[in-house]
Amino acid sequence: MKKTLIVTGGSLDIDFARRYVTLQKFDDFIASDAGMHFFDAAGITPREIVGDFDSANVKVLQKYREDPAVRIHTYDPKKDYTDTELALRLALTRGADEIHILGATGTRLDHMLGTVHVLGLALLKNVPCFLIDPYNRLSLIGEGKTVLKKERQYGKYVSLIPLTTRALGVTLKGFLYPLQDGTLDAFQSLGLSNEIIEDEASVEIREGVVILAESSDKAVDIKGFLNPALRFL
Repeated sequence: MKKTLIVTGGSLDIDFARRYVTLQKFDDFIASDAGMHFFDAAGITPREIVGDFDSANVKVLQKYREDPAVRIHTYDPKKDYTDTELALRLALTRGADEIHILGATGTRLDHMLGTVHVLGLALLKNVPCFLIDPYNRLSLIGEGKTVLKKERQYGKYVSLIPLTTRALGVTLKGFLYPLQDGTLDAFQSLGLSNEIIEDEASVEIREGVVILAESSDKAVDIKGFLNPALRFL
């Protein structure tokens, strides 16, 4: 299995990111624009860097331009896609089987929301893709059954937030608040702050796409959560 890390130019807890990368043991590294600064600081050589480089440090960028092991993809700032979407598309093109994205949450909520939407590119290819920070792990799930193991969930809470207008035929098992063939509406908060109470929980969706948010009130001890809880069936 090819596990790919993308680091973007958003807010990033450097110490957390270092620990996460060390524990996860990725096969491929892609920097999205200023995400290259993390790789430079961590002493990791990204395989590829994408972006318009409007926020990149000139010296760091030049260092990687001179490194034959790094492939750089330069785009005009007046483009249709964000740098993070370009990195995600590249990871999928390169055959990633699982994608983790660091630095995509933080102060720019517009960018974060946009990135949540483009996770759908991975969902369409049935490739698990995660946005991670010290408190949250976000992913998208669609039609079918998704299994979550309690021992590998990221934090205490599991929220299901419709990305489509509605998610129909939603069945939740193994949760504190179960649901049988229900509807999650985009204009309500029904799916927030659930908890897994059995060793294994499942989410079945007949129609629609939801954001699966695993969250914690305090920073998660990532050593116990090397592998994401969800698996598509």
